Amino acid sequence: MKFLLITLITHLDPARTTRQRFREVVDNAVLGEELGFDGYGVGERHERPFISSSPPVVLSHIAARTSRIRLFTAVTTLSLLDPVRAYEDYATLDNLADGRLDLIIGKGNGAAQAELFHVTAEDQWDRNRESYELFRRLWREPKVTWQGRFRPPLKDAETWPRPLQQPIRVWHGSATSRASVDLAARYGDPLFSANVTNPIEPYADLIRYYRERWSHYGHDPADALVGAGSAGYYAARTSQEAIATYRPIFDARLAAFTRLGLTPVFPTLEDAIARGSILVGSPQQIIDKVHRYHAEFGHEVMHLSADADGLTEKQHRATLELFQSDIAPELRRSIPSRPLGGQ
Repeated sequence: MKFLLITLITHLDPARTTRQRFREVVDNAVLGEELGFDGYGVGERHERPFISSSPPVVLSHIAARTSRIRLFTAVTTLSLLDPVRAYEDYATLDNLADGRLDLIIGKGNGAAQAELFHVTAEDQWDRNRESYELFRRLWREPKVTWQGRFRPPLKDAETWPRPLQQPIRVWHGSATSRASVDLAARYGDPLFSANVTNPIEPYADLIRYYRERWSHYGHDPADALVGAGSAGYYAARTSQEAIATYRPIFDARLAAFTRLGLTPVFPTLEDAIARGSILVGSPQQIIDKVHRYHAEFGHEVMHLSADADGLTEKQHRATLELFQSDIAPELRRSIPSRPLGGQ
């Protein structure tokens, strides 16, 4: 199994400046590389409390501070972006990062999308599909002639710079809809399940559908590739210590949901541990839980939160070190996985 750290760059602490929060994100990527994580992902959101509106800029800075860890977008919201401009940004980043870039694409979510980009619930899936189909061609072809619904047509268009990776691996983020799942299967691309908000069942159903559609489109079932998220992580030597340390962090998250007018699916930490994807407990408990999810998903890649949340810097580093020393080796051994990107 391969392991990513991912951040949506939430910014909730009024005592921390925006500049400090960005520095923390970059420093966490450096730490992830130092500890041996396989990838580091930056999300894309366009409303508070997130400050992740420009993943290529953040990832370019991370590329300059690292040399081995793969860089992920989580996700690139192609439904909002001009695919030509998105191509230019990410082809540039691919060169700057020495070909360490993977994309996870998706239609995005949040009310601000309609206000800022005039993308609606009615057209966001069509925009995502059309943008991806053009982006895919731009990455592969030196000249593109194309016509669609949502941007001006192209005739023998050349796009520069040309990317380093040919082609790039593009994952399709999946949370609730079969549209993104079908798009991934149609093009023989990997799927990354959000697996954060709800219990396992709806995510497992989408992954089963992905495998069905993968075969429907004529791909070898053995080539299907799935990743999955997790809703939080904290490991300690004993479950009692892990729960005691993480409880105030979880309670603070519930309070933040309430302030934002959101109703949490899991009202207590115990419920989240029992029914959700949150990984809190001893190393063996976390290993067992990942195996239970793997039995449903068949995933080869998973992500942990890159953020300290309410942990101290020392606690954050210690629990990531514990993951790499006591959890990751067993999961890498027991769950075979294919290389990420060009690794």
